[in-house]
Amino acid sequence: MGDQHRVSRIDAALSQLFDSLLPADPATINDPTVLRWLDKLVHNARDSVHAGQEDVPAEVNSAQDLIRRKLLRENASPEKAARFSNLYSRLLSMPVLNQKWRILYLLHSLSENQFPVNGPRSPLAEIEQQKLSKQKVQQGYPRYYEKADSDHEEPPDRRTSVEPRAAVTSPKKAGLASTHEVRHDVTNSPPKPQIAETAAVPSELDLLRDLPFSMQGLSSKSYQFVSPTIVKLPSSLPIPIISLLHTLAEPCLLYKTLTVFVDAQDGGLVNQSLRAAISGELRSYLGLVATLEGEIRRALTAIEKGEDDKKSVRAAGVTLKRCVIWTRDATMGLRLMALIVEDSQRKRGGQIISLIHGLLASHGDPFVAGFAERLLAHVARPFYDILRHWIYDGELVDPFNEFFVVEADPMLKADVDPRRVAMSVWEDKYKLEAELVPSIMSDDFAKKVFLIGKSLNFIRNNCGDSDWVIHYSQANSKSLDYESTSHVNLSASIDAAYQTTMARLTHLMSNKFFLFTHMQALKRYLLLGQGDFIDLLVESLAPNLDRPAHSQYRHNLTAQLEHAVRHSNAQYDDPEVVRRLDARMIELNRNDTGWDCFTLEYKISPPCDVVITQWANTQYLKIFNVMLRVKRVEYSLNTTWRKCMTGARGVLSDIDEKLQGDWKNARCLVAEMVHFVNQLQYYILFEVVESAWATLQKTITRSDATLDDLIEAHTKYINTIVQKGLLASTAEREDGFLVQLHNMLKCMLNYREVVESLYSFSVAEYTKRQQSATRTEKRTAAGTSRASTPVVAGARGDRWSAMSDELAKDTGSPQLLPSHAGHDSTLLTGLRKRMSDLSNDYHTRINAFLYDLAHQPDVDLRFLGVVMNFNEAYKPVNPRRQKRKEKGKSSDVQSQAGVSRPASVVPTSDAGGRGEGSKAG
Repeated sequence: MGDQHRVSRIDAALSQLFDSLLPADPATINDPTVLRWLDKLVHNARDSVHAGQEDVPAEVNSAQDLIRRKLLRENASPEKAARFSNLYSRLLSMPVLNQKWRILYLLHSLSENQFPVNGPRSPLAEIEQQKLSKQKVQQGYPRYYEKADSDHEEPPDRRTSVEPRAAVTSPKKAGLASTHEVRHDVTNSPPKPQIAETAAVPSELDLLRDLPFSMQGLSSKSYQFVSPTIVKLPSSLPIPIISLLHTLAEPCLLYKTLTVFVDAQDGGLVNQSLRAAISGELRSYLGLVATLEGEIRRALTAIEKGEDDKKSVRAAGVTLKRCVIWTRDATMGLRLMALIVEDSQRKRGGQIISLIHGLLASHGDPFVAGFAERLLAHVARPFYDILRHWIYDGELVDPFNEFFVVEADPMLKADVDPRRVAMSVWEDKYKLEAELVPSIMSDDFAKKVFLIGKSLNFIRNNCGDSDWVIHYSQANSKSLDYESTSHVNLSASIDAAYQTTMARLTHLMSNKFFLFTHMQALKRYLLLGQGDFIDLLVESLAPNLDRPAHSQYRHNLTAQLEHAVRHSNAQYDDPEVVRRLDARMIELNRNDTGWDCFTLEYKISPPCDVVITQWANTQYLKIFNVMLRVKRVEYSLNTTWRKCMTGARGVLSDIDEKLQGDWKNARCLVAEMVHFVNQLQYYILFEVVESAWATLQKTITRSDATLDDLIEAHTKYINTIVQKGLLASTAEREDGFLVQLHNMLKCMLNYREVVESLYSFSVAEYTKRQQSATRTEKRTAAGTSRASTPVVAGARGDRWSAMSDELAKDTGSPQLLPSHAGHDSTLLTGLRKRMSDLSNDYHTRINAFLYDLAHQPDVDLRFLGVVMNFNEAYKPVNPRRQKRKEKGKSSDVQSQAGVSRPASVVPTSDAGGRGEGSKAG
């Protein structure tokens, strides 16, 4: 039962196989003769299948051993045999197939079958055989049946054995295609052959003879190149031959196009290297063409020796189809090179390398990846040569601007940026072009390469250490190329060169040019870190700086600076640092005092000016001027406070009944001002400067710190001081912190002047009382009592009037009393009013200042506001909102006055006209 079922399955499978292979003709599909032939074919195939079972060995593993031995015998490498063993083990684990070893034996038997003795088929012969078969079908024969000798032979019956025959025509029948073209029309009537006379069609031998010349881009009788991109083929050839010629025409056109590119002379080094690499590949292609030509000539020679025996050509194995197979890989290579040439027309340098590397990295075809890698090895040579000079010598040898490091043109002057004027040697001399970085290296890798070469160039040209660069180049320089230098080795070499170069540059800047020493000196002297030096300088310069700026002389300022250095701890500093300190005047306005124009300067010489730039020096001077102004206010308030405290125990104790309230208010407000100044100085010096300095120290003391890191850290250090130190001026608001701070300090100085005037008034009052008491004692002793003469009072009034004028001149405020006022009460009233106005102004400004501090995003600024108002004595308000409210109230008052004014004026004029005056009102 099982055998019958198996036989029926084999018959059904063979019937389906023949039905799928043999084309169905509607005219003969129900013909009994055709059906008998089909049954006979199935019967013979079944007999062949059953007959082949007798040769199957009984050993299960024999098929595996046969295939394995065959692979080892036919291949020099055991790789394919090992791969077959792996696949066989996977096949055994699959439960779908039962007779796995029989299938393997069938495949092995098929691979052992040799081609017929008459050799492979010729394409033209196959076409002619198909034409003859069509003619026979049209005459009533089945398509799968061909007459052997006579057209009148009857089809064999079912008992006749059917053997497969090769579709090869005789020489006479093959010659039909050279003079005629077979055409047929499909109509409702039975088809009949129509033969039309046509031009002579080139034979396959002619096409093969012309093929080597065509593949070199040369026109021939069969291949005519109309243009570099168009080839003309004979139109009378059959469509299958035209298809083969189309396939063979592709390498011909690609070769002709690539030859034009190779012969050009433009482009940079990488472009020329690409031309050289493509030229080498074209030479390999010409070698293939030469081999193909040799095979074709051998076949043609065999034909000549065999005369009319065309079977010798097929035995030689040279056909158009075989040529297509032989040139398949070469066509793929030419296609890739044409694609690269087309895409590289608008690219240069690293972009071309990235283009080729993209095929290597992203394409899954091993042939494409291997071809791209072989091409990249030649194209990348100029790039690696430029890279070697850059990372080992610090020289940019790039005549065509193909490297990703670009040198700025000194003839082109860009817009001047204050932050880059002194940094042009480092930052503006070389630039990193990101678009030219090839894909064979990452962005971080390219940045390291850029910094290595730039640092070596800076060491050689700006640090005067060319000997070290030469020694470094001789000790580390080596040849670089894509083939011998793997990415891991190159990365290790770059990392080592990066660390060595950065360490040398940092060592030079620190130990030879004392960059870190200069940074610390700037912090001590321009940021007021050296407290004793600054206090002594302010104290010695105060008498001179109180005068107008035009009366200041440089030698006096320099002498006071030297005095402050000699009498403070600055005398123990490095002489090189002290030598760079200088005092100078800045011309601002005509009516400025010395305090407004005086400044300290610390001179920075190259190459340290790459880090401490001109912009940084300007910021240092800006910070110093603001902090010097705060120091001046502190000095003035402390002087006034000491005078008040000293006088309270002496002169002021005898006049408390008259000026007690005034002095109490003055001492309280001066104490508030002193507290404000002290907290402000503490915040700037410790919370801002020291904190930013600690951050800067962490960066510049790192072992892997580069010069770019130092520049960035120093710039951030200055910006932090300016932003958090209330020194930044904003263009959006006119009342920024710097403006508010300037107004409050000015208010403190004005109030200090009024307190000095009050102290002078108190001393005069004390003196007057002492003189009056002395005169009273003398009159009592003499028995006489005389009043003071009015002349003395008038003289004293004139003295206070002159003092009021001088105070107004020094402070820039209006006179406390008119010059003709001659009594003390008027002068005291003016002092009290001036003190009250300044006190209200100060409290208004500090309330607005504290409000702005409380709404800052920075926590340190908010903390400063908390420290200044620790006891909540001030009430922070929004000054802008308060101004809007006051403006609205004033406009309402003016509008009400404008409405009520006409009602009161008209009756008054009428009443005045009637002479009744106020009674009418």
